[in-house]
Amino acid sequence: MSTAATFNELMSVLDYPMFVVTARAGDERDGCLVGFATQASIGPPRFLVAISNKNRTYQLALAAEDLAVHLVPADKLELATLFGGETADDVDKLARCAWHEGPRGLPILDDCASWFVGRIVARTSFGDHLGHLLEPVAAARGTETELLTFHRARSIEPGHEP
Repeated sequence: MSTAATFNELMSVLDYPMFVVTARAGDERDGCLVGFATQASIGPPRFLVAISNKNRTYQLALAAEDLAVHLVPADKLELATLFGGETADDVDKLARCAWHEGPRGLPILDDCASWFVGRIVARTSFGDHLGHLLEPVAAARGTETELLTFHRARSIEPGHEP
């Protein structure tokens, strides 16, 4: 078995949380489901979120100064399916869910009580994803204890070409 195939098998057993990231540039707003994300520093606090270059939100995030990262509750698979299984090329995702304008004008999803807004302090290419290093500027903590994970979201067919 090749190294790449073995690596992919190793990654397939991980069950990390999924996030919905929303962005705003000018009057345009959008969002996408993200699986590649992690805390990157404690002091100062930093979070790294990577967005696929095939995703329409990728272009919007390039023009954005901030992003909102939403922790998706385990029982909100339909919300994850909206943001991961649809593309803004065809569907206005925000018109199909409840949200309100949050800090820095970003869409905050009402079904995700835990979220934070981060100022983009750096961007780095990771191949087919662009990493955005975020400095948190606002946050809210809900009461959910279980988050939607990769294995539960695995059935979502991407809204864009993989």
